Amino acid sequence: MRETYRNDSMTGLREPCRTLPSRPADARRAVRRVVHERCAACAYTCDAGALEDALLVTSELTTNAILHGGGITDFDVDVDGVGVSVSVSDRSDELPVAAADEYGRSRIGGRGWPIVCRLARDVTVADLPRGGKRITAVVPLH
Repeated sequence: MRETYRNDSMTGLREPCRTLPSRPADARRAVRRVVHERCAACAYTCDAGALEDALLVTSELTTNAILHGGGITDFDVDVDGVGVSVSVSDRSDELPVAAADEYGRSRIGGRGWPIVCRLARDVTVADLPRGGKRITAVVPLH
């Protein structure tokens, strides 16, 4: 099951979609709903810890898109038998990094990207043809 969310200007380009989440809480609700529906429909199992990991990754990706990427321009959720795939696109061409000062010490903030990389089984960052980037993270269901 895949759910696609886009802003209104993109609606005509691909499949019909839902309203783009404007806050991390909206994105988390979408992921929770898609995971529960897909797991029920296909008899997949998803333990509570795995769902919490997927929700945390969703929160970090959407927060980073809002704070550092010029806003969320695309949002997809896909669930198969082994994982939850969350994709978030934004307007920025800048690659995500963990914040550190000139001595390599962590600064305030900058913890989101390492959390995403630690919890996800697979993380990809792709440039978009019209500018911006798409980050996809796959979090295991178990």
